[in-house]
Amino acid sequence: MKVRPLIVLIVWLCTWLVVLTDASWTALWPSVVALVSVFLLNRSLSGLLIGASAGLILLANGNPFNAFVSGFSDHLIPVLQSAWNLSVLIFTLLLGGFVALLEKGGGIQALMRKWFNNSEGNTKRRVQWGAYSLGLICFFDGLANSMLVGKSLAPMAKKAGVSRQKMAYIVDSTSSAVACVAVISTWIAYQLSMIREGLLQVDAESTVQPFQLFLNSIPFNYYCWFTLILLAVVISKDWNIGPMRRAEADDANRGNKPTPEVESNGSALPALIPLTFLIIGLLIGLYGNGVEGSWFPLSLKKISDAYGNADAALVLVCVSAAAGMLAYLLNVSGIRKLGEHASQVFGDGVLKLFNPVLILISAWVLSSTLRELDAVHVLSGMLNGNLPPSTFPALVFVTGALISFSTGTSWGTMGILMPLALPVALGFTDGAVIPLIHGTVAAVFSGAVFGDHCSPFSDTTIVSSISCGIEPMEHVRTQMPYALIAASLAILIGFLPSGLGLTPYASLALGVIVLFFLPTLLRGKIDS
Repeated sequence: MKVRPLIVLIVWLCTWLVVLTDASWTALWPSVVALVSVFLLNRSLSGLLIGASAGLILLANGNPFNAFVSGFSDHLIPVLQSAWNLSVLIFTLLLGGFVALLEKGGGIQALMRKWFNNSEGNTKRRVQWGAYSLGLICFFDGLANSMLVGKSLAPMAKKAGVSRQKMAYIVDSTSSAVACVAVISTWIAYQLSMIREGLLQVDAESTVQPFQLFLNSIPFNYYCWFTLILLAVVISKDWNIGPMRRAEADDANRGNKPTPEVESNGSALPALIPLTFLIIGLLIGLYGNGVEGSWFPLSLKKISDAYGNADAALVLVCVSAAAGMLAYLLNVSGIRKLGEHASQVFGDGVLKLFNPVLILISAWVLSSTLRELDAVHVLSGMLNGNLPPSTFPALVFVTGALISFSTGTSWGTMGILMPLALPVALGFTDGAVIPLIHGTVAAVFSGAVFGDHCSPFSDTTIVSSISCGIEPMEHVRTQMPYALIAASLAILIGFLPSGLGLTPYASLALGVIVLFFLPTLLRGKIDS
């Protein structure tokens, strides 16, 4: 037996020893097993399933039969019965067929021809800026953003010589980071409800408005802002470091050179119309589904409340199904000219995402076991300590980052940390809502998004890698250095100075300056 699988087997077998201990840290054991397995085997599906099985064994007190039965009855079936989870799976599969129709119909190729040939400039960089811009436009939902941007622009990226790892980094960095700071998104209701839960702990819900607190926290959300700023610097300066540098070099060595001239005399409309319909349909659908009363007159709060109240699961499925039908109608003739059937093309696109969907399901099962083991409470308790108020936002960010990385759930991190952190911060200020409070709220959100970017268990990590055609672990390796840079600056330039009273706008301005000159300062030090 090879060394790595043997190590994984030994670690997994140690689960029966862990069962015999009563220590609280055992709740984190499935995360440890999953992380070790994913890193050593370089296979996300296997690693996640091994980690989940360790959690099931712990929950069953070491009884393998009970663990097996419970895995189906208490975890897998509930996961598949979740309306949100089902909508994500259906949306992912439908979008796979949707993009396959656009590719085979010739619209994507025509779009590439117009994109590449009708203007001057670096083709490779233009595609990256296109992905960045589309990611900002799709601010309304992190998962929809990841799948839509990745699957839509992957063909262009390949033609332009952009590695799949680089595309996955761009896609992931413009998903949760954008949705987290957007006042109109599918995240907003959950974020506001978690803020309210924190206020309820100290009976402050009647004097402090959650929405106003959220708005004031946006400038303090340093990790999200620095992630987006760093991404812009990476694209503009073509700054590839560590594993990303090797991935870009390997991609070039395999012959994926930029090829600006794309042969296609067809129209881009069969691709543009369905894509536009999908984006606008999601925006209108989320508003129409969640708005209370009449649609008009519009206001920022009304739109934000509507997006927060919307049944995003229903809207994602309905709009993606309608967009798929529109793509079918607009591309069926072009596909028929190639001697193929549009229905077969759609089916092939769906089947391509079947294995990645299994990865997503296994991540949910692992998350379910961690939730039952109360892992997030254990981790937050281990990290809790007496620190000066000025360092509290930074501590909250680090705690949130560790929780979200270990569990792979940004919303779960918000759910456990906000009700704990916000009351403590209000205690520091005797209930006064000052920048320390805004920084604490933002630190919870920032820490949660860090895990979304870096955890092999995160659904957005998995979906981003799926949409760009790479293994989730490969995506984690290539994105991690950039995420750590953004996280380090969020602590050193953002949360610590803010705790001492520095305005967030000064921190953001300083962050822009540092990030702009960072490639020059670190040239030759972390590039290899």
